[in-house]
Amino acid sequence: MSHITLVRHGQANTAARDEQSYDKLSDLGHQQARWLGGHLQDTRAHYPRVYSGTLTRHVETAASMGLPEPIRDPRLNEVEYFNLAQLFEQQHNVMVPTDREGFVEHLPRTFTAWANGQIADAPETFAAFEARVADALHDIGTEGGPAIVVTSGALISMAVRQAMGLDIPAMARVALAIMNTSMHRLHPIGSQLSPVLFNAVPHLEAPDRHYAQTHL
Repeated sequence: MSHITLVRHGQANTAARDEQSYDKLSDLGHQQARWLGGHLQDTRAHYPRVYSGTLTRHVETAASMGLPEPIRDPRLNEVEYFNLAQLFEQQHNVMVPTDREGFVEHLPRTFTAWANGQIADAPETFAAFEARVADALHDIGTEGGPAIVVTSGALISMAVRQAMGLDIPAMARVALAIMNTSMHRLHPIGSQLSPVLFNAVPHLEAPDRHYAQTHL
């Protein structure tokens, strides 16, 4: 038995307001990934199994980290949050925020409405998202040595929700806390995967790198 380390992608295009425009790393996002890759090399971290979602920002993060070519699994992709937010606005007059402060309030409201089936024609249901995350982590499993998985914040928050039994508001708070290129480790304790590491950014702890501890 071994562990699964989830890594959120590097900073993406923060000026984007749609899924396609967001899906590429910023220059800082590439640098964050290079620093994380350097940290893993310096600490001789061993990951014989490498996975990622299929989104550009996942693949670019893995490449800038210097990881071997990952197994790409669409079940590890992010929620289509921009599309959900636009539907939420159209159907319930909840405006899409333009700053982080607004996003802090908006995300839990959106997740709650989505989970309650109050956003019609969503790209996927909350139940489907929950099921694909559980299925992907089950299939990755803990046999064959440690696995590293490059993915996105909402997926990581769902993995924590499933491991800890979190309600939707708590899951949303977890998602808001997750930094770019942060590491989150799940280890089998008994028959369940349990979090033993959350939001770790040792590669960004030096004072001259604090500016790179980004959430958006």
